Amino acid sequence: MKTDVSVRKVQTGHVDLLQKVLGTFDENLNTIVHETGVNARLEGTTVVLTGKEEYVALAATVVENLLRLAEEGETPDKGRVEYLLELAHEGRAGDILKLSSGTIAVTARGKPVKCKTMGQKRYVDCIRKSDVTFGIGPAGTGKTYLAVCLAVQTLKQHRVEKIILTRPAVEAGEKLGFLPGDLQEKVDPYLRPLYDALYEMLGVDSYAKYVERGAIEIAPLAYMRGRTLSNAFIILDEAQNSTREQMKMFLTRLGDGSKMVVTGDITQVDLPDGRRSGLIHAARLLEGIEGVSCVYLTDSDVVRNPMVMRIVKAYEQEEALTAAKKDTAKGAADAKTEAAMEGAAEKEDADGKEQ
Repeated sequence: MKTDVSVRKVQTGHVDLLQKVLGTFDENLNTIVHETGVNARLEGTTVVLTGKEEYVALAATVVENLLRLAEEGETPDKGRVEYLLELAHEGRAGDILKLSSGTIAVTARGKPVKCKTMGQKRYVDCIRKSDVTFGIGPAGTGKTYLAVCLAVQTLKQHRVEKIILTRPAVEAGEKLGFLPGDLQEKVDPYLRPLYDALYEMLGVDSYAKYVERGAIEIAPLAYMRGRTLSNAFIILDEAQNSTREQMKMFLTRLGDGSKMVVTGDITQVDLPDGRRSGLIHAARLLEGIEGVSCVYLTDSDVVRNPMVMRIVKAYEQEEALTAAKKDTAKGAADAKTEAAMEGAAEKEDADGKEQ
């Protein structure tokens, strides 16, 4: 590896663009410096990077791509910088421009919604081309939000007649009578994240109008039984908490002109009594079938607070360590059993010879 000291300059050309590149209180630049070990200083609106050649090249690539994002109107944050660093390490920093070029939808306040990671782009592309899409990944990867964005876009373009959103009401065992209020008030706590996404995309007033004319329906999974869902965009959220029977029931509701998206995090299954997740079973069973796509998002696709990515990684490492310990213990037990069996066989042979 080269160790020559190198200097690279990235000219932003404008104070506003420089501020977006640097981030709040220079957070973006500080992240780049911390992760690459280069030195950075400003000369007017130019970012000057100094250090080992390979690391300066890496840092310059990230700064240049942040500048391109800023020029396209985006305000990159720390999470964006960390993802760019990861892509740059893999030699794929240019991929970030593929994400910024395509707008999925526009919120009620006029904010464009774009994919922030390559995993999200793959997820969105699969939803667009497939009849049934499984989006599996940890919290914060945008599984539900992106699905709702596409659903609203599809409805506005009159390619479907309604949006149907559903979740398993696991906490109350699908028996909602213990909660106060009418049916809508009983199911609201389980479906609140879906409401939040719809409010952002449509605004409260428009949302109410869609609901009033039956173009948007939100209900617990149990209420899907016996129906045929045609000309609809259907989303099953938190699907890891559905049983095999519920999942089969839901998937067989698919009618003509409809599209289904099934989202969930298989590391957070809350089913009681050790019941197996219908999402895990269905994704394995149906993967490869024509018209069905399975997209697995990872901690690299987390777009919430960067702390969420670190938390997810910590849990994954802990689970991997636990699995390794179990494998080691099982191997030791198997070896002990094998040794005991060999010892017994040798003793039996010795006894036979004595006789």
